[in-house]
Amino acid sequence: MSVLVEFAIFPTDKGESVSEYVSRVIKMFKESDLNYQLTPMGTVFEVESMEEATAVINNAYKQLEPDCNRVYTTIKMDIRKNKSNRMKQKINSIKNKIGEVNA
Repeated sequence: MSVLVEFAIFPTDKGESVSEYVSRVIKMFKESDLNYQLTPMGTVFEVESMEEATAVINNAYKQLEPDCNRVYTTIKMDIRKNKSNRMKQKINSIKNKIGEVNA
């Protein structure tokens, strides 16, 4: 199974710039063996089960919980059985049709 997740998480009680807090979440990804991609509006990652996906999101929240009183999260998931490595496959499918793209 492949659970492809796009999410954003950030505090809403820390002012206009929250990169200090988002960096904590990205550091969590960097220190893990998770396949992830940072985008300007969120992070995409792929795991093999819903349990893993929700654990990652919970761990991301734990990076902010100690000193953030209000945290906003958006989550999109694409769950597909009998597939894997879809982060690359979905991009390659488009490249095969139209050539190189910014990814």
